[in-house]
Amino acid sequence: MSLVAASMRGGGGGGAGGKAARRPGRGVRRRGAVVLLLALAYAAGLLMFVLGGRVSPPSPGVEVRRRRKAEEEASPAPPRPGSVYRSHLVFDRLWPAMRDDATHAASSLSSAASWRRSMLMTSRYQNSVEPWTPCVNSRLIRSELPPSNGYLMIEANGGLNQQRLSICDAVAVASLLNATLVIPTFHLNSVWRDRSKFGDIFDEDHFIETLREHVRVVKKLPEDVLLRFNYNISSIPNMRTKAYSSPNHYVQKVLPRLLELGVVRIAPFSNRLAQSVPSNMQALRCLVNYHALRFAEPIRNLAEGLVDRLIKKSSLTGGNYVSVHLRFEEDMVAFSCCTYDGGWKEKTEMDNARERSWRGKFRRHGRVINPEANRRDGKCPLTPLEVGMMLRGMGFDNTTTLYVASGKIYNSEKYMAPLRQMFPLLMTKETLALPEELAQFEGHSSRLAALDYTVCVQSEVFVTTQGGNFPHFVMGHRRYLYGGNAKTIKPDKRKLVLAFDDPNIRLDRFKHHMQEILQHSDMRSIAFRKPNDSVYTFPMPDCMCQQDGTV
Repeated sequence: MSLVAASMRGGGGGGAGGKAARRPGRGVRRRGAVVLLLALAYAAGLLMFVLGGRVSPPSPGVEVRRRRKAEEEASPAPPRPGSVYRSHLVFDRLWPAMRDDATHAASSLSSAASWRRSMLMTSRYQNSVEPWTPCVNSRLIRSELPPSNGYLMIEANGGLNQQRLSICDAVAVASLLNATLVIPTFHLNSVWRDRSKFGDIFDEDHFIETLREHVRVVKKLPEDVLLRFNYNISSIPNMRTKAYSSPNHYVQKVLPRLLELGVVRIAPFSNRLAQSVPSNMQALRCLVNYHALRFAEPIRNLAEGLVDRLIKKSSLTGGNYVSVHLRFEEDMVAFSCCTYDGGWKEKTEMDNARERSWRGKFRRHGRVINPEANRRDGKCPLTPLEVGMMLRGMGFDNTTTLYVASGKIYNSEKYMAPLRQMFPLLMTKETLALPEELAQFEGHSSRLAALDYTVCVQSEVFVTTQGGNFPHFVMGHRRYLYGGNAKTIKPDKRKLVLAFDDPNIRLDRFKHHMQEILQHSDMRSIAFRKPNDSVYTFPMPDCMCQQDGTV
């Protein structure tokens, strides 16, 4: 009993000890479960933290910012200042104030009004030193002409003044080669479409006589030379020459063939002689341009008549008038690839004009057309409206007689109307001449351009609105005639488009911009030729001297 009891107690003691032995096992399991649960909770929390932005709905502020960013990325940035044509909106804003300003000036005795009235009646460029005068004769080397080395034929291409350039350069090259120049022929240009010959535009006999002591000139090749080439001009070797070739090129490449064959031709011959050549050749260029190239008598007579009529109509400004070379013909607008305010109709017309005159040129692979950049860079032709606003801002009022030299203005009814509003005394060759007087020149763009050229050269102020040969030759001719400092307005169009960009601009601020542009233009009027400049634009100092000179 005692053993059993003892055993039972031991067992009882053992049972109590067994429980004590098993408890640590269960505790470990419980602690492991707790740790596992905590780890799972931590992982879930971390996952929720990482994915919270995707799972949780965004706050209203975040959603608004996100939407704004998407809209900004989808919509294009506003155009840079000066990129878009807004001049018509600026005119609508300024015209009432311009009209009132002119009325006030007309009745005012203020210095500003007095200045406006005298702009065309006094010289604005007074030289403080001896004026420059032509001195071509003193620059030319005279000697008896040696026997000719043969005949030089050239083909002049382009419009009136590109033809003029080619003729002057041809005389200089003929002198260099001691060649006899055959009166140049004119290439039929796809844009100008003028079939005029040399004698239709220039006085042939005067041309030959003026150059008699310097270069031999004949009207056509002699029969014996024509016979050698079966009367086929295209059989005469064409000495194709790169643009702006040096005198050495002609001596080394062209002269040997001339001596061998007795005749050579160069076609085309536009810009085929370098700008910088020996002084004798430069002086010869000027002799041709300013003296030998006199317009044919029918052109000369009508042009002088137009000038006389303009002077009579300019009584309010002492017989002085302003001439503007306005390049806003359809082909010029199309070539510029600029856009205005004509919308889809304008785009269609310009696309058609480009294809008509320059087939496929503007659709070539890789060609980038950027109208906004063209406008900012000052490459867009000024509209008649822009020219009018510019001149009114510079101080020319409605008593100014304005002569517009141009071809057929694109959409003229729309674009010319505001210019006529601003300058009621606006004239053109069509309004000054009788229909029967112009009839003989119709269809001949170079002869019509010759009328404009003469009127512009003799104006008190010349305004150029676009690059090209016409304004460059007119500016040079005026410098040559008027002591080197004729009144010319050549605006910086990069600055001009900025002034035309703000439809809310006030008149006083607009006038301030125009006066700054005018002042900058004034500073550039007296200029000397630099090495890469044309003597036809800058005749000083090659063809003019700061002393008395005779021609």
